[in-house]
Amino acid sequence: EDGWLRTGDAGYLDPEGYLFIHDRVKGMIITGAENVYPAEVENVLMSHPDIADVAVIGVPSERWGETVKAVVVAEAGRTPTTAVVVSFARARLAAYKCPTSIDLVEALPRNAAGKVLKRELRDPYWSGRGRSVS
Repeated sequence: EDGWLRTGDAGYLDPEGYLFIHDRVKGMIITGAENVYPAEVENVLMSHPDIADVAVIGVPSERWGETVKAVVVAEAGRTPTTAVVVSFARARLAAYKCPTSIDLVEALPRNAAGKVLKRELRDPYWSGRGRSVS
C-alpha cells in the first residue's frame, strides 16, 4: 500500500534511513491518552535482578481505560513486590508507563516457538467486557 508493507509493527525511520521497531500495534496499551509499548517496559523490568522473565499487558481501568500490569517470573529464591517493581520502573520510565500492579507466576505461557501468549494473560481481565484487545 503506497509502497509500504503493513506488518502491524510500530516503529520509525531515523535520519539515515534505518528502521527501528518498537512493538506490535495490537499489543499497545492505551492508558489515558498515552500509548505504552509493552516491549519498552519489559526491557526495563528485565534489568531488575529479582526478575527472570516478564510480560507486560494492559488491563481494564475505570479511570484510564487501561493500565499497565506486569506478569513476573521471579529469579529463584527471590520475591519481588509490587512496590519494589513499581519503584524500579519509576526511576527509569515515565510514570504512565509504569506497572500499577504485578502478578507473580511460575512461568509465562508460551507457544511452540517460545513466544509469550499474551492473549492468555489478558483474557481473564477482559472477559465479558465490551472492549477487548487481540
